[in-house]
Amino acid sequence: MSTEEERDGVRLTNLDQPLFAGAEATKRDLVDYLDAVAGRLVPRLAGRPLSVVRVLRGQKPFMQKNLPKYTPPWVRRVTVWAETSQRDVSYALCDDRRTLLWFANQRAVEYHPPLVLAADPGLPTHLVIDIDPPEGAPFAAAAGAAHLVRRALGDCGLDGAVKTSGSKGVHVVVPLDGRTAADDAAAATRALAARAERLDPALATTAFIREDRAGKVFLDSTRAGGATVAAAYSPRIRPGTPVSFPVPWDGLDAADPRAFTVRTAARLLADRDLWAELMPAARPLPADLVAEGHTIPIARVQAMHEGKRRARARRDQG
Repeated sequence: MSTEEERDGVRLTNLDQPLFAGAEATKRDLVDYLDAVAGRLVPRLAGRPLSVVRVLRGQKPFMQKNLPKYTPPWVRRVTVWAETSQRDVSYALCDDRRTLLWFANQRAVEYHPPLVLAADPGLPTHLVIDIDPPEGAPFAAAAGAAHLVRRALGDCGLDGAVKTSGSKGVHVVVPLDGRTAADDAAAATRALAARAERLDPALATTAFIREDRAGKVFLDSTRAGGATVAAAYSPRIRPGTPVSFPVPWDGLDAADPRAFTVRTAARLLADRDLWAELMPAARPLPADLVAEGHTIPIARVQAMHEGKRRARARRDQG
């Protein structure tokens, strides 16, 4: 089999190379998988400033936001001001199969769109709670915490879909009606996490500082607005090259995240777009949920201040 070929005008090279150590997959496996799911993955990416995680031979994985100078002119892009680095960043808009194949040839394994469209950066389309079990915990712990989030959603008239993260956790994703400001969506996310935690504080926690979690499952509410999250169907740079895979709620407890990989996921999907099928209709966020969230400190900011306080306390003791 040739190590080079062309698809949709994109030259694909070195297809026989291993993706990375422990991938159990070649670059061809990545390209074939992304091509097979392009009709389902591209709609998750289209119109959104895209960050990707690439892994080049002999190098550690790295996240790429800014498009390189050699990017073909037909790749659509959008310029976004980055407050952190104080510069303009030229992001790709992965709006078609051709662009996805170009990224695949660049050894872009992971695809991380934000929760907003480039055209409406102040209006998130979804909110996400990222469920992160402690190291060594069974997947059942993450599934149990996801069910808590779903109960909290149901208690206020909302619903969401769930997918494996492609790592050890899950993502609960809630569609928004397109009229919710970013700060209100972020507040609602914090409130949902807090309500889920109260349902079973022995299982779940919203503690952002790892040492404060006491072996519990972390309900991460910080992925809001412009923050990114691995897209449904995105591969991950993990042993076996798993993918973030949609799971029905009634099948979550029995799911095995290791079963969904670049070598198996397309076959398991067949011709279906499970993520589209499982995503409920968007509903307005309840006012009391948003109001509650605005009373909860932003976790990253609170953790930063707490970290400084603890550092001062250690210095004083020393």
